[in-house]
Amino acid sequence: MGKRFGYGRVSATDQDLSIQSEALERAGCIASFLEKKSGTTTEGREELRKVLSILGEGDELVVVRLDRLARSVADLADIVRQMEKKSASLRCIEQPVDTGSAAGRAFVGMLAVFAEFETGLRRERQMEGIAKAKREGKYKGRRRLSVSDEVTRLAADGNGPTAIAKELGIGVATVHRRLNEIRRGPQNAVHPVAIL
Repeated sequence: MGKRFGYGRVSATDQDLSIQSEALERAGCIASFLEKKSGTTTEGREELRKVLSILGEGDELVVVRLDRLARSVADLADIVRQMEKKSASLRCIEQPVDTGSAAGRAFVGMLAVFAEFETGLRRERQMEGIAKAKREGKYKGRRRLSVSDEVTRLAADGNGPTAIAKELGIGVATVHRRLNEIRRGPQNAVHPVAIL
């Protein structure tokens, strides 16, 4: 049998982690990763990132409640997929969830279906909102920026292609193309690419 790790989270700085910490200790966790962090995704949750990175084959991640681990079905399904890749399982103290059992694995399969459904609904609502805003003349689309200008500025600051790509949220190949276009001159440049 693998190791048992605990994860706990509260969403506000004035909330107390001691109840979760004690429950995880009673559940036999050899270490608990606790944090005070709100948000709807795993972004910026360093303790979660740490515990997921150390899980190995046969290990178990224990949480008090699922809402302490994930804030959406899609987020939970993603976390469980990461754990499955490592042959680790998830167990919830206050809810009947244990991905180490056949029923738990079936639960994860249902989670994936609901996550896909949730994503589809969100996309559908987004498209309806955009259509309504367009009809009302309120939707203008995203602002277009010249990637070449941004690449030039960041390269002049001494940043390499990988750092530039990460900063602008574009591919490294796009950065290399833009740098080559800049070196060749404006007559060979392609149209600006929109970045977020």
